[in-house]
Amino acid sequence: MNTKPQAQKLVTYIRDGLIEQEHFGYVVRTDKDRILEKLGEDKDYPFFLRSCAKPLQASLLIDYELDKKYNMSEEEIAICCASHAGEKIHVDIVKGLLDKFGIPYNKLKCGKHEPISKTAQNELLLNNQQATEIHNNCSGKHTMMLGICKVNNWDIDKYDDVKHPLQQEIQRKIYSLCHINNEFPVTKDGCGVPIHSMPLANMVRGYLNLFCNPKYERIKNAFLNYPYIIGGENRTDTKIISQGQNLVAKVGAGGLCIVINTEIEEGFVVKICDSNMEAREIAVIDMIKNLHWGEIETSHDIKTLHGDVVGYIKTF
Repeated sequence: MNTKPQAQKLVTYIRDGLIEQEHFGYVVRTDKDRILEKLGEDKDYPFFLRSCAKPLQASLLIDYELDKKYNMSEEEIAICCASHAGEKIHVDIVKGLLDKFGIPYNKLKCGKHEPISKTAQNELLLNNQQATEIHNNCSGKHTMMLGICKVNNWDIDKYDDVKHPLQQEIQRKIYSLCHINNEFPVTKDGCGVPIHSMPLANMVRGYLNLFCNPKYERIKNAFLNYPYIIGGENRTDTKIISQGQNLVAKVGAGGLCIVINTEIEEGFVVKICDSNMEAREIAVIDMIKNLHWGEIETSHDIKTLHGDVVGYIKTF
């Protein structure tokens, strides 16, 4: 295993002069050829991609022309790449895509999961309904996986197995896009399918090779044109894409967020070691601001419930 990495303090919460929270992690910025900037010494330590793998996995829907065979819309392509919040708009697209593929809902193996959206959670409670597999933030990805199995006549009942032809093909594709020449650890993601690990720089390069390749323009356009499908209510990637500066963003569990500037073909990844989502969002948005890639509204004030400012948040 690689030398243990050394994280850098990225986000600090200061309340009336006293340090209250500190969040450590890494930032790696790169183009397709070289590393341009690093915060923290990651030492090429491999981290699991988690949900940042989704657009890389979704490249297969273009390779196997799933989009053409089923006349998929950009919204449907977006849901295949999404960590969606389980709102009605997301659930309806997943249901429609399963119907289009002719695949029963009970074939989804992502597991039942409460919607990420607080509004969607409340709606289920008010209507005395239970969350299903379709509310799982990974249901779009699993629907895509089932669709690819169907067009290739692969077993749809074991598509989550690491030895299944689909998962073997996904690994080959991810390794190709991310320029991985060595074997790195593989485990199960939260939704049960295999997930791969790699150094942070390779994650960014994989995104650059995907989103800056004309072959996968439909995936890029799905992100840029339908940011709410990618995330949803109060989701960091939706906020970033929505600001309209040709930025693609995708969050992943474990404190990850990858951002790609599709105009200048550069990107960066933020990894927050303690997985704090607020700290991740602040670090990512400040990185975008520092690079002059866009202005996204966010507050660095620490406030009481009465609105009194009692401190501030600083980054890097």
